[in-house]
Amino acid sequence: MLSTTKKTKVIKGAGIHPTDTGSPEVQISLLTSKIEELAQHLKKHDKDRHSRRGLLAMVADRQTHMKYLAKKHPKRYSEIAKKLELKK
Repeated sequence: MLSTTKKTKVIKGAGIHPTDTGSPEVQISLLTSKIEELAQHLKKHDKDRHSRRGLLAMVADRQTHMKYLAKKHPKRYSEIAKKLELKK
C-alpha cells in the first residue's frame, strides 16, 4: 500500500496540471507504483496467492489505461511510457 506522501509525489510527477488526480497518466503512474511494491512483497512471500491475484488485476487495469491513452492521445502515451520505462 502506498503511503500518502509517496502517492502525492507520484501524482505531482505525472499530473497534467496541479490539481490533476484522475487523468490516465496519473492512474497509470499510481498503478505502476503499486505494482512495484506488490512485486517486492511477492518476492519474499511467494505463496501469497491472494496478493498475486490482486497484482494480476492491477497489471490488467494498467494495460487497459495504456491502450486507451495510446488510442486517444498517442503523444501523451509515448511520454508516459518513456517516463515510467514501460514497453510500448
